[in-house]
Amino acid sequence: MVSACCFGVLLEHPDSPVHRAVGDPFLRRVLMGLAMGATAVAIIYSPWGGRSGAHINPATTLTFWRLGRIRGADVAGYVGAQLVGAVVGVALASALLGSRLAHTSVSFVVTRPGQWGSLVALVGEIVISAILMAVVVMLGGSRLARFTGLVVGLLVATYITVEAPISGMSMNPARSFGSAWGAGQWDGFWIYVAGPLLGMSLGATLAARARPRPACPKLHHPVSQRCIFCGHAPAEQLERSALPAAR
Repeated sequence: MVSACCFGVLLEHPDSPVHRAVGDPFLRRVLMGLAMGATAVAIIYSPWGGRSGAHINPATTLTFWRLGRIRGADVAGYVGAQLVGAVVGVALASALLGSRLAHTSVSFVVTRPGQWGSLVALVGEIVISAILMAVVVMLGGSRLARFTGLVVGLLVATYITVEAPISGMSMNPARSFGSAWGAGQWDGFWIYVAGPLLGMSLGATLAARARPRPACPKLHHPVSQRCIFCGHAPAEQLERSALPAAR
């Protein structure tokens, strides 16, 4: 959220030198897409992302729960952390950026339906969320799993560039929740809850049929870290746990 708010001000606030230099809205969306895609990749491949799975998104967590890959107790913790993190991120960005973040041209980077209305925005959110989740599930159960984060970043960048005028490009209830909380604007918020949940559920269902091998819920799965989801443990941990039995 801090990244989205900072780049939102940099690219959209009328007093920003970048906004003045880049007058074309499409080019600004390209830059925003690159920034947010890079942010997603950095989070996914970070040490924290490797340990937690880097969902950052209640729809992703709930979809893996529906697939039977996450326990209910873990879902509650993940979703709670995602919502709190979104609010804290907006609060930090607001403290850093001040009134610039609240300016009408930025408005806490709140997600809103485009000129075609709420129904089209809902369909847009369903489609982009379904594609993203299908890709995650397909890659997660393959030898290309290590590239999942890069593909996710590429999709995020593409969606912001191309799809943002349709729905605002959320795919993430927590991301929209944080912005709506900051701006105090809840109109259409339901779209960014229903759309990602429906879309990711659909995408995961279709992908799971095509590739029945279950994917670990982690978007990046370092072999050097223990996984609470699939039970993976580094070789040295397995050796240590086997020592008492050997004696």
